[in-house]
Amino acid sequence: MANRAHFDAYFEQLPEHCDVVVLPEMFATGFTMASSDQAEAWDGETMTWLRQRAAELGLVICGSLALQPQAAAQPVNRFVWVQPDGNVTHYDKRHRFRMAGEHEHYAAGAERVVINYRGLRILPFVCYDLRFPVWLRNRCDYDLLLGVANWPAARQGAWDTLLRARAIENLAFSIGLNVIGTDGAGIAYSGGAAAFGPDGGELLRAGDADGVFTVDIDTERVERFRDSFPAWQDSDDFDLGVD
Repeated sequence: MANRAHFDAYFEQLPEHCDVVVLPEMFATGFTMASSDQAEAWDGETMTWLRQRAAELGLVICGSLALQPQAAAQPVNRFVWVQPDGNVTHYDKRHRFRMAGEHEHYAAGAERVVINYRGLRILPFVCYDLRFPVWLRNRCDYDLLLGVANWPAARQGAWDTLLRARAIENLAFSIGLNVIGTDGAGIAYSGGAAAFGPDGGELLRAGDADGVFTVDIDTERVERFRDSFPAWQDSDDFDLGVD
């Protein structure tokens, strides 16, 4: 409840013309391995809150949280995309961070999900997914790579580098939101929210600042850049096996 109230205060700072609000990975609890205690039901308090706020504000709210799907033996770290009309799209984190034991407490996602919204095709990812370029490979099916994370300050350089690299290699916008501060386990996070254009050019770099950050996306910029620099035409074919 305290985390939801924290984000309610941020919602009051949103600019007038805002289409999508992005919240961090496991924004309701922080990055927790206590999945049996912390995972919520699909129709639980946090999802209810998200639907209500999206409808009240008239915009999309997205982020990830620990959820217990009815049919799953294990909870999942689920990215949810909640639209103001009540429609919800979700993606379950594929790559679980084994160095923290996430693979022992959460089931792996098996489906790569592309969200279509207002002429923009969006591929969501969650934290550790960023390290796996094959999973995030653009198959000419997305324009924006959008990720949320709990990425520790000790590996901040990797976050900064990979987020930009994914934009360059996929000829797509790349946006990542990370947490900031120190969690209950004493792990420090230094933020690093950033956005890059399809050429790798920097659109936003928040550094270690805490607050509300905005970035404008030109939906036609991707096509213009891909037409002028059609590297995608020389990409290699491959098959991705998903168990």
